[in-house]
Amino acid sequence: MKKMYVLIGNYGSGKTELALNFAIKAAERGERTELLDLDMVNTYFRLTERGKMTRMKEIRLVSPNFACSGIETLSVPAEVASAFAMDWDTVVFDVGGDPTGANGLGRYYQDFMDLEEGALEVLNVVNTRRPLAGTVEKIVKLQQDMERYSRLKITGMINNTNLATATSEADLRDGYEII
Repeated sequence: MKKMYVLIGNYGSGKTELALNFAIKAAERGERTELLDLDMVNTYFRLTERGKMTRMKEIRLVSPNFACSGIETLSVPAEVASAFAMDWDTVVFDVGGDPTGANGLGRYYQDFMDLEEGALEVLNVVNTRRPLAGTVEKIVKLQQDMERYSRLKITGMINNTNLATATSEADLRDGYEII
């Protein structure tokens, strides 16, 4: 059964790194893997920058048409349809976590609904040390917006609370408690 992971979350939550790691782990298990860069919010850090790494791991990477070219347009490439049409074992979507970013997924609503039951996981990646996710109220509001615009129901949350190398056990515990 094809497994699809949609990672959404606020700016700076770490969803791009997690998406990359989800894809790498799937490829290491010998799964045919596709990774889609649909983050229309943070155009400064793209999975396209990891193109060589994904090719080495035999992961197919789909990115916006002009990613890393110096030209930024908020366009969803037609190749996204390959996630549903081709015979992948694992597909990982990296999606921006505000209404603009989540809106691009709405186009594929029926494709997601046509998947086998249990094939789709929509994971909200949360770093409670980011300004838009520091309180329960902010997280709930953002999550409701992401669900409304993406037209997908969040099925799980990932606590990715961190302050890079300054992260303490208390930061992780606080993130867990808030989530």
